[in-house]
Amino acid sequence: MLENPNGILFNPVSVAEAIAMYIEDKQISGSDIFQYNETWHSWKHHSRFSGITAEESVTKINQSTTQAHNWLKNTDYLMITLGSAWVYTLTEQAANAQVGTVAANNHKGPAGWFAKRLLSAAETTEILQDMLHRLFHFNPGLRIIFTISPVRHLREGVIENNRSKAVLIQSVHELAEQFESIYYFPAYELVIDDLRDYRFYAEDLVHPNYQATQYVWEKFTEACMNDETRVLMKEIAEINLAYQHKPFNPSTEQHKKFLSSCLVKTKILQEKHPYLDMKKEIGFFAEKQ
Repeated sequence: MLENPNGILFNPVSVAEAIAMYIEDKQISGSDIFQYNETWHSWKHHSRFSGITAEESVTKINQSTTQAHNWLKNTDYLMITLGSAWVYTLTEQAANAQVGTVAANNHKGPAGWFAKRLLSAAETTEILQDMLHRLFHFNPGLRIIFTISPVRHLREGVIENNRSKAVLIQSVHELAEQFESIYYFPAYELVIDDLRDYRFYAEDLVHPNYQATQYVWEKFTEACMNDETRVLMKEIAEINLAYQHKPFNPSTEQHKKFLSSCLVKTKILQEKHPYLDMKKEIGFFAEKQ
């Protein structure tokens, strides 16, 4: 599984641009990034790709792009979550600005660097439609699951947040009707309509809390996974739990037996499912005995 190769993205323009980068395996150079607050950043990437030197940032971005290119070429499923239809375009004041282009992350730049506007449903549909055509040309067997994030963008305002979510919902449903390989999973509706109570949000009243995310996850596994996959997930979760376990007395015979049992289970699971990469876990259980 590969998650967020550009970091967290919110708006459809940034998502589509990121997908285009992966398809083309587009490599950047120092001229594509900018320095602000003694750190180098990319307008197309999350701050986890920023670096103290330009070389550090460029290397992290290019490595992630190539990894995403190789993964996207062979994967069967792609999940795309859209968060907001509001976009922030760069003004003439912004560092290394291509005026009018959309910033995926503001990197805490001054307000004067950005101009805000709401995408229309038609505009959003066109952007995503073009992205989908490119994806299916690149990987014809790809299946795509769209979701709308239930995270509330209250910085835009309550009304503005609802307008934004409405644009995204309208657009994604239009696309799901056009493409057979697209499925819409109602994460947004499950939180807003099924749960619809602030007790299912964190203290900031913006992010769904653990109880809410578990509810959505259970619905997702029921809707999108078969019994065999759910059993496999449980087995992997048990191994991960053992891998992360911190024993009080690691030198006891009881703990060594526990590690030996985990090693056997992990090897069997790896042999049964060769596509899994469990080298790290196998090495850990073998070394700690």
